[in-house]
Amino acid sequence: MSLRPSHAARSWRLTFAFSLCLSFVFLFSLSAAAQSIDYNRQMGRTILDVIHSDIKKNYYDPSFHGIDLETRFKAAEEHIKKAATLNEILGIVAATVMDLKDSHTYFVPPRRATRVEHGWEMRMIGDKGFITAVQPGSDAEKKGLQPGDRVISMEGVAVTRQNLRNLQYIFYSLAPRPAMNLQVVKPNGQRRALTVEARVYEGKLVTNLQIGMASDRMDLIREDENLARLYRHRYYEIGDEAMIWKMPQFDLDESEVNELMDKARKRKALVLDLRGNGGGRISTLLSLIGSLFDHDVKVGELKRRSETKPIIAKGRGKSAFTGTLVVLTDSYSASSSEIFARVMQQEKRGVVIGDRSAGLVMIGKTYTHQFGQDLLFIYRMMVTDADLIHPDGKSLENVGVTPDEIMLPTADDLAAGRDPVLAHAAKLAGVSLTPEKAGALFPIEWRK
Repeated sequence: MSLRPSHAARSWRLTFAFSLCLSFVFLFSLSAAAQSIDYNRQMGRTILDVIHSDIKKNYYDPSFHGIDLETRFKAAEEHIKKAATLNEILGIVAATVMDLKDSHTYFVPPRRATRVEHGWEMRMIGDKGFITAVQPGSDAEKKGLQPGDRVISMEGVAVTRQNLRNLQYIFYSLAPRPAMNLQVVKPNGQRRALTVEARVYEGKLVTNLQIGMASDRMDLIREDENLARLYRHRYYEIGDEAMIWKMPQFDLDESEVNELMDKARKRKALVLDLRGNGGGRISTLLSLIGSLFDHDVKVGELKRRSETKPIIAKGRGKSAFTGTLVVLTDSYSASSSEIFARVMQQEKRGVVIGDRSAGLVMIGKTYTHQFGQDLLFIYRMMVTDADLIHPDGKSLENVGVTPDEIMLPTADDLAAGRDPVLAHAAKLAGVSLTPEKAGALFPIEWRK
C-alpha cells in the first residue's frame, strides 16, 4: 500500500497563524473568558450584528427563502439580553443562523482551550446510525462500545439522518461534552445505556502568536501536521489491473491531481472511494472531472445573487483516463463528492455504488472576524455564495445522490471489520478482493 500526504490540508490554518504573528496580536480561546455576563452579552450582540451583516450582504438568495431575517435577528438580540452564560449566548447566535436550513451557512464559534476527543465515530448507514470505529484504549472501548452498535440516541435525542449533522454541530463544536450519554443496540439485539467519557486535553488559555513566541507557533504547526496526516490521500495498487484511491477531501492542486491520475492511467480501472469525503475546493473537483474526459464537461451553473455562470471542467484530450471507473459514496459524502458522483452518472462515465450522499452541496464563502482588542476572540461565518444547478435543472441540496447500486454494510460487517462495499467495487473493476481484505486496506487513524 502506498500513502500520499496532502500538502493543502493545513494551508488555511498556517496562513491564518502567521498573519496573526505579523500583526502582533493574541488569539484568545473561549474558555479563557472570565468576563462578566454583561461583557459576554455585549460580545454576543456584536457577533450577532456582524454575522447578520454577512448574511444580508452576501447570501445568494436575497429573499432568504422567504424568511424574515430582520425579525429573526431582533428576536435573537432580545434572547441574548436574558442569556445567563456564554455558551447560551453562542447557542442563540448559532440557532438563528440555522433557521435558514442551509448546509453552507453556519456560525463557527471561537475555539476553546480544551480539546475533546470522544474516542468513537458514528455514521448514518441507510436511515440508521452505527458506530463505525472505536479508539483503542479509550473509555468507549472500556465501556464496551463497538463498531456495529446501532446508536438510538445521543444525550436523550433520537438520532435520525435528518438531525445527526445538527446534533454533531451542537455536541462537538458549540458545546463540547466531556461525556456523552448514548443509547445503543448491539448486533445481537441487546439494548444498553452508556455514558462514555471523552479525553479532554487542556490547552493554553491564551495562545501568544507574537514574533518571538516560537513555542506557541510550533504548537499550531504540529497540530496542522497532525491533521495533514489524518487527511492524507491513500491508494492501493493491484498490479496493472486497478488502483483504489481513498480520497478524504478535495484539497489537491492540479499538479497533485495529475500525479495521482498518472498512476491511475497505468491501470485498467480506478476505484475512487469518496466515503466520508465532505468536499472541498471547486478547483480540485474540476481538475479531477477533467482528467476523466477527453472533452470539456459542463458540470452545471452557479446561481449567485447577481449572476448565473456555467461551470466547465476542461477535458484532457488524449491524456484522459479512459479505463473503468467505480465511485463509492456514503451518507458523509458531501459537497464536491456529491457533485462529482452526479456528473459521472449524468455523463454515464462510471458506476456509483454505496449509500445516498449527504445532500450538502451549496457553495460557501468564509468570513473571519474578531472581537476585542489586545485579547481577541476569533470567529468565522460561512455564508452560501451560490447554488449549483446541474444540467438536468436540479440542485442536490437536501436531496443528495442516489447510487446506481445501493449497497450497505451490515452491523455484523462493521463489527468484524469487513468492507463488502469496497470488495464489490473491486469486483466491478475486474479484480478480486475479499471483504476482510478490503476492510483492512485503509484502517482508521486517530489523532496523536
